[in-house]
This record gives sequence, C-alpha cells and structure tokens, in this order.
Amino acid sequence: MEKVRLFDKTFKTFIPYGKIMEAIDRTAEKINADFRGCEDIPVLLCVLNGSIMFTAELMKRLEFNCELVSIKLTSYQGTGSTGKVKTAMGLTADITGRRVIIVEDIVDTGNTIVELKKILAGHGAAETRVCTLLFKPESYTKDVPIDYVAMEIPNDFIVGFGLDYNEIGRSLKDIYVLDE
Repeated sequence: MEKVRLFDKTFKTFIPYGKIMEAIDRTAEKINADFRGCEDIPVLLCVLNGSIMFTAELMKRLEFNCELVSIKLTSYQGTGSTGKVKTAMGLTADITGRRVIIVEDIVDTGNTIVELKKILAGHGAAETRVCTLLFKPESYTKDVPIDYVAMEIPNDFIVGFGLDYNEIGRSLKDIYVLDE
C-alpha cells in the first residue's frame, strides 16, 4: 500500500484511480439517462477547487450539451469543517431559468449543499441536482437529496483526486486516507 506525506500527516491509498474511474462511468450513465435528448443546455457547476478533477472526468462522459460554470465556497481549515460556508468566488455565469447540476468532490455534513441550493435559488435556477464523487452518509445531517453519488465512504479524512489537506495533495491521482 502506497503512502504519502503531506506536511505533518501520513496518508495511505484508499481508493485507487481505476475504481474512481469506474464510479465516474456509472455516475455519468445515470446523468446521461436523465438528460439524454434534452432541448435546453444544462449547467454543470464545478465547486472549486476540490471538484476540478471530478468535473473534468465527468464532462468527458456526458452525452448532452452543457455549459461549465464555477463557484468557490470555503468551509474547511486543516482537517476539519469550520461549520461556516463562505463564498470565495461567485458564479461565473448567469443561471436564470437554467437546470443546474452541482458537481461536488465530497458531501459530508451537507452545509455546503444547503448553502449552494440557496445561492442557486437566489440566482433564479429552474432546477438543481446534486452530484458528488464521495458521500459520507454517517456525517450527512440535511434533508436535501443527493441525486448522484459516485461512491459512499466512511467518515474519514481523505486527500487526492482534487481533495486537499491545507491546499496540497489535490494532484494525487488516487484517493488516500489518513494513516493514524
């Protein structure tokens, strides 16, 4: 099992790249089934910075036209959520009357999803769906449905494939878990 050191912490391989790609394939199939043949051009909302890699891989597999839009929210410091979601960068396009697929790297408490839904409703989105690479059901405390879940994981701190520890580790192609 491969290990990596980021600052003061050691992480071990948790989900290899091949398994991540298989999960993205399955997720894209579900989204394609729901949006195939759509007349409108849905918005794929990349939640920066964590979901860049997931969004890129997902987009390659979508079989309908969509527009890529970004937003940046922050709630983490180090290995823990601050519980407060702040907008670091607003929407990069007008979404009024549009269907939006939120693309998240990870959903744990659900605070970010609730905040995103409010922001998108405030900007006039016609419909919002939530797609996440990773979902932590043990941590999720909200009643907002998660429409597309690539993988469910336990409540562990992870890095890699876009996810960071104090802004590093995003470039790792596998997903790693804290090795205590």
